Amino acid sequence: MRRSGRQTPYSSSAYSYVWQEARRQAFTTAQVASSLASRPYDLRHAAVSLWLNAGVPAPEVAKRAGHSVDVLLRVYAKCIDGQQDHINGKINDALD
Repeated sequence: MRRSGRQTPYSSSAYSYVWQEARRQAFTTAQVASSLASRPYDLRHAAVSLWLNAGVPAPEVAKRAGHSVDVLLRVYAKCIDGQQDHINGKINDALD
């Protein structure tokens, strides 16, 4: 656990303040007003979605995320997007 200069754990409000300030510095005004990465935990969701959309097999993504495959697919299946042509090509290749 990270500790402050007084050797006490940082409070959740301290993390939140730093996170919100980082968002203000990194994002456009419209992005700051949106829910984009509104919490540090959102980065975890972004990483898992990226891995799935990159074609990393679900069992490997689940292992890295600390999920079972069942939980991974239940939570993240809706995040897999824009791969229909690629997937159809893979199926066609397997059938040839």
